[in-house]
Amino acid sequence: MGQIKVTKAPIDGLYIIEPNVHGDNRGYFMETYNQNDMHDADLNMVFVQDNQSMSTKGVLRGLHFQKQYPQGKLVRVIKGSVFDVAVDLRKNSKTYGKWFGVELTEENKKQFYISEGFAHGFLVLSKTAEFCYKVTDFYHPGDEGGLAWNDPEIGIEWPNVLGEYNGSASAEGYTLTDGSPLNLSEKDQKWLGLKDTFKF
Repeated sequence: MGQIKVTKAPIDGLYIIEPNVHGDNRGYFMETYNQNDMHDADLNMVFVQDNQSMSTKGVLRGLHFQKQYPQGKLVRVIKGSVFDVAVDLRKNSKTYGKWFGVELTEENKKQFYISEGFAHGFLVLSKTAEFCYKVTDFYHPGDEGGLAWNDPEIGIEWPNVLGEYNGSASAEGYTLTDGSPLNLSEKDQKWLGLKDTFKF
């Protein structure tokens, strides 16, 4: 018990979780998930699936959300470094359309819990990154939606990214500060902005 430190982000429903790492000259040990510790921190989510991905430097995945079957996500990096972002899509929220980001690395071992009702994305800052996450609902084909990663209305400040918004989510003309190209899937370059995606 008491193996984690939980910090609430400025947006309600987002939490940074830091494990207690036990290390010596042999290496380290930590609990990456403990249900009792989560409950003690009033985090009562139930996870049903674990996912893992590997991406190379400059890859930007997102911004993704689920339409009918929203997922809570507990994300972390086991190799490399990413800048991880959540955007509030809860239409009655005081922070609707606002974003929060945190750097997750294999060194800092931070985890980021994103409640249901957010869009999510991340940018790989290291040569490669291995990204793990637990989710509160299963994957449902055809349920994924998305937002333009560079929507000026949201205004995410992606670190190390150079380029100017050209009216679309295209990665054309964008690079990292070291010259590495920004790398997005074809699908992620076609998402629209917040106003065009959600018309209440």
